[in-house]
Amino acid sequence: MKRCISILIILTFFFVFPVQRVSSLELESHAALLMEQSTGTVIFEKNAHEPLPMASVSKIMTMLLALEAVEQGKVSLDDMLTTSQRAKEMGGTQIFLEQGEQISLRDALIAVAVGSANDASVVIAEHIGGSYEGFIEAMNKRAEELGMKNTKFVNSSGLPVEGGGNVGSAYDIALMSRELLKHEIIYQWTTIQWDTNFLGRVYLSNTNMKFLRNYPGADGLKTGWTTEAGYCLSATAKRDDTRFIAVIMKAPNPDVRLKEVSQLLNLGFGSYKTVHINKKGDVIDNLVVDKGVKERIDVITKDNVSVLLDKKAKEDITHRVNLPKKLAAPLTKGQVVGNIEVLKGDEVIKTVDLIVDEDVEKAGTFTLMGRLFFKMLEKVK
Repeated sequence: MKRCISILIILTFFFVFPVQRVSSLELESHAALLMEQSTGTVIFEKNAHEPLPMASVSKIMTMLLALEAVEQGKVSLDDMLTTSQRAKEMGGTQIFLEQGEQISLRDALIAVAVGSANDASVVIAEHIGGSYEGFIEAMNKRAEELGMKNTKFVNSSGLPVEGGGNVGSAYDIALMSRELLKHEIIYQWTTIQWDTNFLGRVYLSNTNMKFLRNYPGADGLKTGWTTEAGYCLSATAKRDDTRFIAVIMKAPNPDVRLKEVSQLLNLGFGSYKTVHINKKGDVIDNLVVDKGVKERIDVITKDNVSVLLDKKAKEDITHRVNLPKKLAAPLTKGQVVGNIEVLKGDEVIKTVDLIVDEDVEKAGTFTLMGRLFFKMLEKVK
């Protein structure tokens, strides 16, 4: 028997789901996309699924794999990485690492996030992947897991190579950007404008400086340029509780890139607002566990429970929590035991799973008999 809790949220903004995609912007850039970060809603797109050279925007995946490895405990940001000959010989933007020189994973990631250092990207790849080739394989595997259907990686830097370099679509870039932004530490690095004495010898300047300085709320993410790719950018900005990701590919020059990414973000912030009902990991209830070693357990949200509001049509939004009255052991951490439904009228517009946040084994016979005995004593009292 499930119980249903319906809670009315009175909204002074306006709701529409799915959001109507806008097609009125006229952009010079060959491809573009605007996505709301929390819900993944696409608001604007132009040639968004066409595979194109993405230059150093590729390094978003390099940083993502590194931070995921840190999160999983496989590596530490304090690990010391040794520069290989391959890394030393990288061209393009770099921090001029010498073969055999050591650099911490943290500093290597800063060099990539701020200065788009190609040599640092190779050092990271070799450390995380076990080998450079192993890391490229991991990049493509992660792209597939994220649903990046029009992306192929051949290196960690985005530099062009004979036979074709990395390619990806604007939509795919938004997907991997969204995933990277789940790692809060990235904002500490992407907002560094310059370091006049990085590693005690290098002047490090943010390749995304113009966007960071000129767009209110800007705090990332990654630029790219080659002759073949043109001027590319995956940009993100946040105002109040709303964050957008804007992707520009193959802009004719850096001024157009900045202008058009700003137009995309202005469209988002001017028309929409994100309302967060619950955050990922919020405790929704504490339920009895029948015959469990632990008698009660917290139930939490698996993901953010958020909706994107359009300021043009007023609606009242409700949500309800669907959970059983009690759970039965054994339970596994991450096991789905219910959900939260967000409704517009009677229509369910979003569902987020509810999970248990720890393992609970089934209690043994003696434990259960002991509990029964103490319950009987309580009744006698």
